[in-house]
Amino acid sequence: MMSVRRHPGGFSSGGESGGGAARRVGGASGHGRLNLLLTNAGWEPDPWVDRLPKMLEPMGVRSIHARSGVEAGQVIEEHEVHIAVVDLGLPLDAEKPSPSAGPKLLEVLRRLEQPPPTVVIRNDPTARQLQREMAAALRMGAFAVVDRPRAQRDLELLLEVLRRCLTRHYGGRWPGLT
Repeated sequence: MMSVRRHPGGFSSGGESGGGAARRVGGASGHGRLNLLLTNAGWEPDPWVDRLPKMLEPMGVRSIHARSGVEAGQVIEEHEVHIAVVDLGLPLDAEKPSPSAGPKLLEVLRRLEQPPPTVVIRNDPTARQLQREMAAALRMGAFAVVDRPRAQRDLELLLEVLRRCLTRHYGGRWPGLT
């Protein structure tokens, strides 16, 4: 099994690069923007993670997409993350078969000096696995656990959960603004 060690905010996998840098989606890194970390397992055609930033960018949300645990760790080291969307099926390394990094990423986020609210995207588990995943995610401080968005109504549910995150954790204002 590949070892994962905690850096000042991220993952490292045995000194490997992890298959490239995370992709920033949205505008430049201006002051007063909400940074949204988006992770997904990356195997679906037309994934929700590509549609969501297009909806959020006009509202001032900068979406940063990570395809692996290693990339997510780089994002955490380089950017302040205000809200995180963590796919439990996220691989540790996007370029080769690797164990799931989703639960480890939840732990890394929870241990940050200012942990962001986290929305967990669950896989298509069996009923027993579903209970275990939900319990583990909630223990790690997840704000909400939702199914992987497949249809437009699922994406609308995710948007509503993100709105509730913003309202509850930031009083409806972008972090860093007074």
